[in-house]
Amino acid sequence: MSNLYTVLSNELIAYKTYKMVLHGDTKNIKAPGQFINIKIDHPNTFLRRPISINDYDETTLTIIYKVFGEGTEILSKTKRFTTLDILSPLGNGFTIKETKKQLLIGGGVGVPPLYSVAKELVKRNIEFDVVLGFNNKYDVFLEGMFRSLGANVYVTTMDGTYGYKGNVIDLIKSKNLYFDYYYACGPEKMLHALVKEDYVGQLSFEERMGCGFGACMGCSHKTITSYKRICKEGPVLESSEVLL
Repeated sequence: MSNLYTVLSNELIAYKTYKMVLHGDTKNIKAPGQFINIKIDHPNTFLRRPISINDYDETTLTIIYKVFGEGTEILSKTKRFTTLDILSPLGNGFTIKETKKQLLIGGGVGVPPLYSVAKELVKRNIEFDVVLGFNNKYDVFLEGMFRSLGANVYVTTMDGTYGYKGNVIDLIKSKNLYFDYYYACGPEKMLHALVKEDYVGQLSFEERMGCGFGACMGCSHKTITSYKRICKEGPVLESSEVLL
């Protein structure tokens, strides 16, 4: 499961937000929404850093991450042709449903895995819109990439400096967006708000992780049937099974 990947590029695309392209083994990636776990080569960082897969092809995978602490700060300084030790792929991704009109809902660093979902929907000729939520205009990224797939893209910022002012729920209701299924990834507060609205879909949870592959139980989330490990049974859960 542990593989060596070579950094092809690592560029700033928004405020403290970086896009990294890696060359390596991608044959085991089965679904959009899976993630990788990166070993940070520094004496002060013991745990790997879990980061969702933004995009992939036969030989490369792309991640988008934001600098939050020492580990991601070190990662942001990684140079081209550096070799990284990565566990990949991990977790269960999104299961694409065959419904008439779908909606992708992303919040902040939860936006990246939804791009692979969008590409899969295009392949299947499923109509969809995209709602992206950020704190302010400096945080916005991937809007153009979603538009390039032919989707209607709605952006909202909490301070109103770009697009609509408010959160993703506010925007969905204000625009009266119609959809019969959704895929979402973002802060837990956003995901729980979607569950409260009784929309039907799938949620990808962001959690701090220990091992990243289900051994330590450190990232468990309570569901209607049991506790599920976000790194193993997740990160994607059905909205109907999530307890608030």
